[in-house]
Amino acid sequence: MLENGDLIFVKDDSDIGQAIQASTGNYNHVAIFLDGFVYHASGKTGIVCQKLTEFLESECLYDIYSYPKIDIQKVKKRADQHLGAPYNFSFYPDGEGLYCSQYIADILPIFETIPMKFGDGEQEISDFWKEYYSELGLPVPLNQPGTNPSQLAASPLLVCKERNLHDSDF
Repeated sequence: MLENGDLIFVKDDSDIGQAIQASTGNYNHVAIFLDGFVYHASGKTGIVCQKLTEFLESECLYDIYSYPKIDIQKVKKRADQHLGAPYNFSFYPDGEGLYCSQYIADILPIFETIPMKFGDGEQEISDFWKEYYSELGLPVPLNQPGTNPSQLAASPLLVCKERNLHDSDF
């Protein structure tokens, strides 16, 4: 089912997952499958390479996309260069480390940056993000250039292969 270079887009019910989805669309995380492993930027461990079974969580839904023109060797080389880097919790474009879609856009440089959004449909900046950035001691990076998983998935350069998979489907 998963092929080398496939992008894995994730939907989950965590608080931050729901806040990301409320602000940006269908997905709150993205990873790439390379040479039998999942590469992604994890808030728990930074930039990692994991076995698929370690990456999958039962409460999540997964959609699989591909980029037909991918150069696996170039992408893998770039992906490996970031292993061990920290997670960019600030989501600022110049913040230390990389967040998930920032990592994917860096190793697969086919995506544009867009103004970042932190609303929830009712407020320009949701209460979740106000509290999140208050705890970081930073202003919300509203309209700063960035990426998000839903924006990457919407790229006309990607092809959707599978939708709404559970961990047991892999």
